[in-house]
Amino acid sequence: MISYKEAGVDIDAGNSFVEAIKPLVASTQNEHCIGGIGSFSGAFALPSGYKEPVLLSATDGVGTKLRLAIDYDKFDTVGIDLVAMCVNDLICNFGKPLFFLDYYATGALDIKDAKAVVAGIAEGCKQAGCALVGGETAEMPSMYEVGDFDLAGFAVGIAERGQIDRREFVRSGDVLVALPSTGLHSNGFSLARAVIKKLGLDLKSEFDGRTLGEVLLEPTRIYVKEFLALKEHISALAHITGGGILENLPRVLPKTLGAKVDEAAIKAPAIYELLSSQVEKSEMRRTFNCGVGMVLVVPKQNVDKVLRASDGYIIGEIVEGSGVSYC
Repeated sequence: MISYKEAGVDIDAGNSFVEAIKPLVASTQNEHCIGGIGSFSGAFALPSGYKEPVLLSATDGVGTKLRLAIDYDKFDTVGIDLVAMCVNDLICNFGKPLFFLDYYATGALDIKDAKAVVAGIAEGCKQAGCALVGGETAEMPSMYEVGDFDLAGFAVGIAERGQIDRREFVRSGDVLVALPSTGLHSNGFSLARAVIKKLGLDLKSEFDGRTLGEVLLEPTRIYVKEFLALKEHISALAHITGGGILENLPRVLPKTLGAKVDEAAIKAPAIYELLSSQVEKSEMRRTFNCGVGMVLVVPKQNVDKVLRASDGYIIGEIVEGSGVSYC
């Protein structure tokens, strides 16, 4: 007779993991959460005060940044990345994040490493002001090598119906304000890893006062608090992920308007100097955020308010035309 554990799935370890993460989940709960971890689904009461409330949803992963986390044996920040990639998309439709769920799949559950991942997810939820209401952990020994795992995240937010499509609020002459990224965030790591290999470096190599692994694993910045503080003063905002400014900024622009970006004004972290030594400028632009995690589209009369209330800086303006051009 063969047991499930002998086949590679340890039910007892899964149950122990659930018990281990209960305090982490509880630390993200708020007055809208109903019930607790362990039910068949997570329940969340909708907040009041909305005239035409619409629920928004977003899902994402962390990509091959996970490969670096596994190779570097550091798991406490990729959970922040997971939350960030979802909630930063929600706010681009003027949605306030409400709750989050995660999916963790692995070959064999390592409770210590998995708990570190969930601790990061809980921290990301706290930074975003949303609750972690549930998740799923799957042991699939035939799908993943020993030590490997994958992550997916799911965020739900709320917005007023008339505020979701930001294109109708953007005008020619609006100013582009960049909010800095903390580095690569969670995009372009396959290319970054290829550059590191070509240069003969590894994750333990010293770079900019830290190891290269620490620099690359710097967690994605969560912009929810900045959005909530600035939303009354901005026309739109674009999360700069894969595709860079070139592909993400046009998503919030009407067909008759484009954007002119002063590339020299962009303040890029040192890691981009290393990457650009091996990657063409056009490829850098369409792969990485290049130091800009979020672009705010701001009416001229509100620019001073936005700059005073954030760490943003001006990188361009909205113009007649289409697409993004660099100057």
